[in-house]
Amino acid sequence: MSLATHEAARETARNSSFYRAMAILPQGQRDAMFEIYSFCRAVDDIADGGGTREEKTEALDLWRRDIAALYEGGHSGRAEGLITPLRDFSFRQEDFLAVIDGMQMDVDANIVAPDAETLDLYCDRVASAVGRLSVRVFGLPEQQGIELAHHLGRALQLTNILRDVDEDAAIGRLYLPRELLSGAGVSDPTPEQVVARPDLDPVCRPLLAQAKVHFDQANAIMVERPRAEIRAPKIMYLAYRAIWRRLDHRGFKAPREKIATPKLAVLGAFLRYGLF
Repeated sequence: MSLATHEAARETARNSSFYRAMAILPQGQRDAMFEIYSFCRAVDDIADGGGTREEKTEALDLWRRDIAALYEGGHSGRAEGLITPLRDFSFRQEDFLAVIDGMQMDVDANIVAPDAETLDLYCDRVASAVGRLSVRVFGLPEQQGIELAHHLGRALQLTNILRDVDEDAAIGRLYLPRELLSGAGVSDPTPEQVVARPDLDPVCRPLLAQAKVHFDQANAIMVERPRAEIRAPKIMYLAYRAIWRRLDHRGFKAPREKIATPKLAVLGAFLRYGLF
């Protein structure tokens, strides 16, 4: 990754709830989390950026080769910033590759009404795999870390999907599962057709309930762990749980007001878990 790209990723991070959550970590952990963020930002920019699908696939393949070189001890190119974090936290190569594979799903074709199994795979790759990398930095035990990544990653990603349903439709994507759409009487859905419906509650409320189950499971894991291990994920949990509550209160009838990250919720979480 070039220095300019690295600095651009850092600036993006500073303006996010992610940055506020990670700012509380000790220097070594903070640096490692920023490198994970930079990697995720880079491959996400490929998937969402300009270029043909073939060009995007080639760019993602370059990242696959750089990650392979990172683990083989060769010249790791854009993954060079991960050398020290890998040494310190023993990340699994498969988790980096899973994130890339998640981006590849968006590159191969616009995702439109995936079945529930495909949606869960997508959530695992683009969110829970990032969590599996992160919990190694936070210091959680192996099994509890994997379980926290599973539930918190899915909770955050489903919340994102529900918050961004209209924005995703504008670029030809629809992550709402086919089974829920079919149950609401929507057959052969298109993004434009779905978001034009006056009431998406029958489709979105069940997915909102799924997210709540994952939030609850994630919280049950965190309450059993020492505060030092879960401070950063707890801040992310509280910030996104606040978004979830706003979605629950607003509902999914048209017109749907855009839900922003509640700044007071983030600040309160930071004060509670970051300073005290």
